[in-house]
Amino acid sequence: MRSFEFCLPTKGTTVPDDADWLHEVKYDGYRLRLERDGDRVRLITRGGYNWASRYPWIVEAACKVRQTQFVLDGEAVVLGVDGVSDFNALHSRKHNHEVQFCAFDILADGGGDVRMLPLSMRKASLERLLARRPEGVFVNPFERGELGPDLFRAACNMGLEGLVSKRRDRPYQPGRSKHWVKVKNRSHPAMEREL
Repeated sequence: MRSFEFCLPTKGTTVPDDADWLHEVKYDGYRLRLERDGDRVRLITRGGYNWASRYPWIVEAACKVRQTQFVLDGEAVVLGVDGVSDFNALHSRKHNHEVQFCAFDILADGGGDVRMLPLSMRKASLERLLARRPEGVFVNPFERGELGPDLFRAACNMGLEGLVSKRRDRPYQPGRSKHWVKVKNRSHPAMEREL
């Protein structure tokens, strides 16, 4: 399987409000790449480590997907009963059996590299791949366009970490991208963990 490098969002202060952008809730977790090749599943961290043995539920869910070759980008999260990600529970390692994968992008599908496709097409492929909704993996929902700022206010009111806004017409590019903008809720505990 070819190597993939993460696309990283640029920090922003305002949420874009035009139709070319998609907006996703920023879950508070560990960024991972879920790679399945036949019976082999790897969960690759930004540091290049394989955490498949740490999160068995994600591996089990990935094996239930009908397609046997894919690479997804997403976040390992522990969700509270309110659906809000709990970073402290994740970080404690006491809940590893409850850790789920929040998928927000697809980089390879059926052995084919799809990173050059526009985000809107990759999102459609991701929805198709996970249409059977295996427990332990879920697709991060997104909203389109102009309601970005309203969505951000709602996310802050719910105590969420913030939003990531992405250009719907752009390919997936390795490294820092100005086409992915992360705007954080300034009152969220994640602000204190910023380096």
